[in-house]
Amino acid sequence: MVSGQACGLLATIARFGLSLAEIPYRWAVAYRNHCFDKGRRTIQAVGVPVISVGNLTLGGTGKTPTVELLATYFLENGVRVAIVSRGYGSSSSEQNDEAMELSEKLPQVPHIQNPDRVAAATSAIEQHACQAILLDDGFQHRRLARDLDIVLIDALEPFGFEHVFPRGTLREPVSNIVRADAVALTRCELIDHEQREDVRQRIKTLAPNAVWLEITHHVDSLLGTDGRRVDPKSLDGEQIAAFCGIGNPQNFRRTITSSCNWNLAGWLEFPDHHRYDRQDVTNLLDWLKKVEASVAVCTHKDLVKLRSIWPADMKLYALITTSKILEGGDDLSRLLKPLIKRAATNS
Repeated sequence: MVSGQACGLLATIARFGLSLAEIPYRWAVAYRNHCFDKGRRTIQAVGVPVISVGNLTLGGTGKTPTVELLATYFLENGVRVAIVSRGYGSSSSEQNDEAMELSEKLPQVPHIQNPDRVAAATSAIEQHACQAILLDDGFQHRRLARDLDIVLIDALEPFGFEHVFPRGTLREPVSNIVRADAVALTRCELIDHEQREDVRQRIKTLAPNAVWLEITHHVDSLLGTDGRRVDPKSLDGEQIAAFCGIGNPQNFRRTITSSCNWNLAGWLEFPDHHRYDRQDVTNLLDWLKKVEASVAVCTHKDLVKLRSIWPADMKLYALITTSKILEGGDDLSRLLKPLIKRAATNS
């Protein structure tokens, strides 16, 4: 609907209604940012470097692998780093899927989830002696002062259909990217060089002082429910059914179809941060039988929630991807080095 692909009178009327609803949302966002810009709302520093990784649009843009990349960089430079996030889909007793995934990949990095990100960052410093904070999904959360704002834009839909929610998928107007210190085009392998350059030139106009990055994601391995990793090529020619409950499911599907030589027998989407239960597993097993799939594939975020309730007699793998900075890595290092040096003084 918001992409304009739906046609006809009803679709046109619906988009008109969404455009009207966009007006108060846009006004509210503008007023909130104005208050922070003019000092009417307090921005609180926590005494250690804070690096925000966020985006302009709803849905997935590759924040989790980028946070992992940055956390690894800090660790390699001897800095104790913590991840702070709001914790969408989490409960008081457990972390959400993103935190569970990062905990598996970075067990030595504390991950504090709290809607009050200032309190979370303070807790990370006081309880874990962290020297730096990675603020996950923090571009719109302006109350916590940050030293570096990295904004991710997805290669397949970088500008949210040019409209703020609910008419489009922008969280705030594209022009607000001027606040970014660095802008990263993620999953850039999915578009050609000319398309990348078009996006880059527009960003250069909107945020002339921002460092430009291009990040690519490649299939690395498959992770089983038993914790073992296998080569994705081992499933070549198999009847595969894939499903996910993430913010941008089409990117997951695109990765499968472009990078893996599998026969995709079935595809299923769940809502973002879906909390799987045993009934979901029963339904999935029935579906796998119906599409005659011998193996099921999901994302790591799905696997961490399914591992304990998935039956051992049906193969389930998570597709594991790795991220690499294709362009702008030296510029990013230039921005991070002073923060590394400053963090090291916070013993």
